[in-house]
Amino acid sequence: MRNLLDINDLDNGIPRKLLETAKFYKNKGRGLVEGAPLLGRTLAMIFEKPSTRTRISFEVAMTELGGSAIYLDAKTMQMGRGETIADTARVLGRYLDGIMIRALKHDTLLQMATHSNIPVINGLTNLSHPCQIFADIMTFEEKLGEIENKTVAWIGDGNNMANSWIHAAKVFNFKLRLACPKSRMPHEGFIKWAKDNNANIEITDDPRKASKNANAILTDTWISMGEEDIDNPEIIFNKFQVNEDLFKEANENAIFMHCLPAHRGQEVTKEIIDGPRSVVWDEAENRLHIQKAILSWALADKLI
Repeated sequence: MRNLLDINDLDNGIPRKLLETAKFYKNKGRGLVEGAPLLGRTLAMIFEKPSTRTRISFEVAMTELGGSAIYLDAKTMQMGRGETIADTARVLGRYLDGIMIRALKHDTLLQMATHSNIPVINGLTNLSHPCQIFADIMTFEEKLGEIENKTVAWIGDGNNMANSWIHAAKVFNFKLRLACPKSRMPHEGFIKWAKDNNANIEITDDPRKASKNANAILTDTWISMGEEDIDNPEIIFNKFQVNEDLFKEANENAIFMHCLPAHRGQEVTKEIIDGPRSVVWDEAENRLHIQKAILSWALADKLI
């Protein structure tokens, strides 16, 4: 089954082929893809969390590949009334060709994949966000060349994005420095995986140390979806704002990346996110192209 649950689960060579396929689709331009590789195929998009980029990029990607997508709010499905994930997966497999799910808990994704007879794609969980990472790496390489042996600095919350960057550091062979508050470090399981697999990562609570000569500085919101009740985020993340002063530590050609939505004045200043080093809008666009690649591979086994 061609599932995309996490980057590190993919067979050797597939991550790079996904990037190359996304670049191919981007170069071809917008509109119906020649040959409509997903003609007659239908994707279910299940959302337990709000979405802008994930929903739109997957829906447009399916349309331009010749297929169609169905938006499903988990709250209005029987799953929201207690039907098991296993039963939901079995039923959807009788109607559809693939499932993309944005889940509150990573276990929901895993259960869906376990009981599904059609491909399942991780559209974000509390633990990881692989689709976004692929779009980010695509953007990085458009601006700075191949990411291998480069240095990426993650500043802020050790959240699902930070976790997926840990996977990516090993898979794409680059150096990752993560600067997070001691109370908000990445998930222990991902850190252990990195150590067991000799991933080139460093973890610190010093943003300046992490940013030193970095090729890219990345951040995310201080408060992730589902954690709106976190106490005193301004105190916890006070020294983890990405601003002009912090950027002085980075490489002179360094870029700024953010998966969005952003909160100017919190995790990043307006001068940085709206400035010349920011590539956030390219990141957002590249979600569409990488989704095309993921869907082509997962639903039709077509890669460049």
